[in-house]
Amino acid sequence: MIRICMVGTGYVGLVSGACMADFGHHVTCVDINQDRIDSLLKGEIPFYEPGLDRLVLKNVEEQRLEFTTKLAVGMKDADIVMIAVQTPMSESGEADLQYVMNVGKEIGELMTDYKVIVTKSTVPVGTARHLDKVIKEAQTTPVEFDLASNPEFLREGSSIEDFMRPDRVVIGAETERSEKILREIYRPLFLLDTPIVKTGIETAELIKYASNSFLAVKISFINEIAKLAEKVGADISDVAKSMGLDKRIGPKFLHAGLGFGGSCLPKDTNAIVHIAEEAGSEMSIVKAAIGVNAQLPDRALAKAEAMVGDLKGKTVSLLGLAFKPNTDDIRSAPALDIVRLLNEKGAIVRGHDPAAMPNFKMFHDDLTYCKSPYDACDNADLCILVTEWNQYRMLDFAWLRETMSGNAFLDCRNVYDREHLENSGFKYDCFGRADQTSS
Repeated sequence: MIRICMVGTGYVGLVSGACMADFGHHVTCVDINQDRIDSLLKGEIPFYEPGLDRLVLKNVEEQRLEFTTKLAVGMKDADIVMIAVQTPMSESGEADLQYVMNVGKEIGELMTDYKVIVTKSTVPVGTARHLDKVIKEAQTTPVEFDLASNPEFLREGSSIEDFMRPDRVVIGAETERSEKILREIYRPLFLLDTPIVKTGIETAELIKYASNSFLAVKISFINEIAKLAEKVGADISDVAKSMGLDKRIGPKFLHAGLGFGGSCLPKDTNAIVHIAEEAGSEMSIVKAAIGVNAQLPDRALAKAEAMVGDLKGKTVSLLGLAFKPNTDDIRSAPALDIVRLLNEKGAIVRGHDPAAMPNFKMFHDDLTYCKSPYDACDNADLCILVTEWNQYRMLDFAWLRETMSGNAFLDCRNVYDREHLENSGFKYDCFGRADQTSS
């Protein structure tokens, strides 16, 4: 058993901590937010993630998972301290490391015996070297420690499965002692033959950015092809399916629509561009992917106007506000831009989301939040599917058509069958399929 101090109880820290506890390790999760820790101590999860509440409760009851606001308590008997605090994007596009360095300073002040200090947060190449200096400068008496990088590859909405059955585990370490401790944490995965990639710290730091940037490029690429498909009369669904059958390409992240959002891909693509610029290099492909992604909400709005004309005074229903299904995360969600654009056009906006409405309301109190998708579509001129929650996949379209005052349906995730919608009395449009309005 390894004793782990996990600093930060966001998506990365809480999911990783709970899963490591479920592996049989003892984990103390630390967060400076007293309200969040109080909620966790009462069994309340601060964000929506399927299955996480049960996993946390199980490991708390079995006394492998604890919560505190005091880093000294978490570090006291820990073999390893993992930093999983936020690294938000600054106005210039680079990762803001103030929270990581604040933790590093406090670690240095509190350290009395050997620890492995690991960054799990997504951090720019060179962060570990900077952190090393911060920790050493904060120590009143020199204490030995090792630094390592162990990036996470968790997808919101399926993070527990991603942790328990990962494609790979990346360990960036420089000493046998630190590598041995990290390998021991993931020993339960050896039974699954999970690849363990052992590399240098700088390489590990870059792997996460490179992986997320590639996925972003893949998403933007299929959206460029979708735009072309509309112009030439092709069907992007068949194009993407056929592309995905090529083992060199694979089927994932080939879904045309509103592009990428969330806490990772927008932030990490901008950060790697900044990292490259500082290194005297250029990320031309990643820059292009960012540009394509930024245009997609405008494309959606252009399609909406093509369907119903001037949006001023029109009632528009949005189904889905989170950036993806199975999460309440609205960071960089396409819905944020779509609502802003609709407001600029003078539309009346109604919305529904199974999980994200409380979060969305903090940024937009200028729309009507509804108890169901049918309530959201009441007297609407246009319905826009923004997030492909399972609850929306089998809607009663006859009822929906009677509920709406108009008949326009914009499917921004290519979920529905055109013929079925049209037979139900709808004017239908989507992204990248033949016989639809070009934009």
